[in-house]
Amino acid sequence: MDDFSGNGLSCRRGDKLVFTGVDFALPEGGALLLRGPNGSGKSSLLRIMAGLLPAAAGSLMRGGEPVAAEPDAHRADLCYVGHLDAVKPTLTVLENLSFWAGLHDEDSGERVRAALRRFGIAHLTDAPGRWLSAGQKRRLALSRLLAAQTGLWLLDEPTVALDIASIKVLEEIMAEHRAEGGMVVLSTHAEIDLPGADVLTMDAFTPTGAPFGREAA
Repeated sequence: MDDFSGNGLSCRRGDKLVFTGVDFALPEGGALLLRGPNGSGKSSLLRIMAGLLPAAAGSLMRGGEPVAAEPDAHRADLCYVGHLDAVKPTLTVLENLSFWAGLHDEDSGERVRAALRRFGIAHLTDAPGRWLSAGQKRRLALSRLLAAQTGLWLLDEPTVALDIASIKVLEEIMAEHRAEGGMVVLSTHAEIDLPGADVLTMDAFTPTGAPFGREAA
């Protein structure tokens, strides 16, 4: 796995400059916690990191090399879980997760079933996505973290709709991932256990924001 960093990142949506001058450095095993009010650019920064949104300025680096030089290799080694759970209503739980995992690795069958067990939804294997509650859909979306072997996890408000027990499972999984050299970038308004994480306060980078501040999680 490689380190991941950004330098001078800016985001513009239409005529609005959402944020500017964002720097971060994420080593192997590291974590970055994005904080800030709605509209401060947390989701936009995650989408830029995932290659889903172009930056207005700045650059991303992976293992000392520009992400722009090999964007496909970068995308192949990340898992992005956004606001939407992206659960197909007509596919079963197993089919939903197998389809996504197959994009990374065709031989992912056992990891798919293990991921469903870890998040407590193995009993729903044959249930169509439309039958799931909000919390079950969220757990299915987060199961992608375990179903495919990627080094970088990008999570946008991952605890939404989760109960306390499921949040605990997520915290344990992130700790295990980091212990193996994986990296986590997480945006949340909620409290979550992410030991040793750097905190990026996004409203410090808005055009009217205060100077950049970094603190321990």
